[in-house]
Amino acid sequence: MQIYVCVKHVPDSAANIIVKEKNEFNESVKFIMNPYDEIAVEEAVRVKERDGNSEVIVVTLGKEEAINSLRTALAMGTDRGILIKTHERPDSMVTAKALKAAIEQDGKPDIIFTGKESIDSEGMQTMYRLATMMDMPVANNVVSFSMADGHVIVECEIEASTREVVEMGIPCLVGAGKGLNNPRYIKIPDIMKARRKEVKQVDLDDFGLEKPSRSLEILELKLAFEKRQCKVLKGQPEEVVKQLVGLIKFDRRLTIENPFSTNHQSSIANQQSK
Repeated sequence: MQIYVCVKHVPDSAANIIVKEKNEFNESVKFIMNPYDEIAVEEAVRVKERDGNSEVIVVTLGKEEAINSLRTALAMGTDRGILIKTHERPDSMVTAKALKAAIEQDGKPDIIFTGKESIDSEGMQTMYRLATMMDMPVANNVVSFSMADGHVIVECEIEASTREVVEMGIPCLVGAGKGLNNPRYIKIPDIMKARRKEVKQVDLDDFGLEKPSRSLEILELKLAFEKRQCKVLKGQPEEVVKQLVGLIKFDRRLTIENPFSTNHQSSIANQQSK
């Protein structure tokens, strides 16, 4: 069985991002493998360990430095890697096309794992586009995974912490969620072994992909500033409860009457930038 894992090289969430010009940032900060993709890698390796007759190939699209995320995945137990090199900042449409081309050129996937989203853009689009292009069923935010009789059975976490059970035939695409597993700790011998594993490098232009009729472009980057106010409620418990209820009602009324107030706009901006 051939298992592919699509990963992304992203800035560390703890890094101090400095915006320069309008839509660029200082890329000298620390980059890591997207945390959700790390969960996807761990699950793929576990499937390989249970199956005993599978190959796990990790694929990424990015600048040459993205090979570091591939090396991390190789140290976790994947067999080989594919780096699709580009100096551009591709959107989800181009990314999906590139991943499809690289995977189909390399082999025939039985399962494709991805993270549920990337922590830099949080677009949550690439896995759906890739599955559509490859005519595969897809399940995202998966927190439980099992295989039986040529089918994959997953539990997906949806709204209000509820779960839905999805059964898919193979081949299929699985987007890993946070609760799926705990990625293993990488040891020094694993890192040394990873250096000897194969990483194929290919330029994005070599695929000769047709340019999409539409594209997504980042026009401007802005840092998210959280404006929180602390209000201390004093008095007897009954009085404090009344004050709290009053504040909640006032905040709700303000949002309903003027959803585009300064505070509401700030909240929207924060959510979109995360």
